[in-house]
Amino acid sequence: MDSTASVARQWRKWAEAKKIDPETVMKIAHGVRAIEIIRQVAPHLDAEAEVRRIEKMEVNDHDGVAVMPGAAELVRSVAEGHWAVVTSGRRHLATGRLQWAKLPVPKIMVPADEVSKGKPDPEPYLKAAELLRVKPSDCLVIEDAPAGIRAARAAGMKVIAITSTYPASELKEADAVVKALAEIHVRNENMGKLLRVSTK
Repeated sequence: MDSTASVARQWRKWAEAKKIDPETVMKIAHGVRAIEIIRQVAPHLDAEAEVRRIEKMEVNDHDGVAVMPGAAELVRSVAEGHWAVVTSGRRHLATGRLQWAKLPVPKIMVPADEVSKGKPDPEPYLKAAELLRVKPSDCLVIEDAPAGIRAARAAGMKVIAITSTYPASELKEADAVVKALAEIHVRNENMGKLLRVSTK
């Protein structure tokens, strides 16, 4: 899902309401858990209460939220149980967005509210590998934010970055950078036990 417009809009509204510089918030608002953003820019506020407030604003805002071209085809090309969603959003928000977009909701999801540390810490990706029952080094991550790339690399995983939120110049830590998910191709081999991924 590309929810960049919604995320930016709601964080700006929140920042203005709390008399916090919106630009300060926007510099860190993508790919990082809301609770960590709030703790950083507004340590005087009740972070949990503010997260609930922002998530409620986001979950009801579909303006500009869209399915990325190639997303449905990509997730359907990987067998169920072989992929996961690792998100800086909470489970309710992530599931709601996928259902709204009529995209498959994976059996395995690692949302922000089910880890003790968020990206760029490797914990979310390491938990996903554990739930998938695979070695981190056998995982491939698709990310759109520097914090997520750093988290995946720290977990020992390969990363393909997509330039949907940040320009390629800010995604250089990834192993490969693509402009669209449609550029990523998955081929199942060895009775579906091995996945070959290429970018074109």
